[in-house]
Amino acid sequence: QAYMTRDLLKSNFPELAEDGALEIVVIKTTGDKLTLQPLADIGGKGLFTKEIDDALLDGRIDIAVHSMKDVPTWLPEGTILPCNLPREDTRDAFICKNGAASIQDLADGSVIGSASLRRQAQIKAKNSTH
Repeated sequence: QAYMTRDLLKSNFPELAEDGALEIVVIKTTGDKLTLQPLADIGGKGLFTKEIDDALLDGRIDIAVHSMKDVPTWLPEGTILPCNLPREDTRDAFICKNGAASIQDLADGSVIGSASLRRQAQIKAKNSTH
């Protein structure tokens, strides 16, 4: 998303297309680093945005690019959400090794792995035996 934002800025503001006008700063967030624990157990959505927002607020970066699914309901004081990129396809992928074409095709009692609370709720809504 940061690269798409950079490319859109360059195409809409010719002065930003000059070499060195834009720099992408990669910031590893707590959410990126803590991959073995459920997000809900360690702080939820803000784990993917806090360090980036801190860099924005203290002047290390000029804009922040977040995935909307990671943005908390309440933005940090001093920040705004002025624009959004066009939405991509939001469907999740279903990957299975036993030939089932969908979650509904899985045998009762099948084990499904997902760290996402949203996906867990969707799966249980489709079939409570999984």
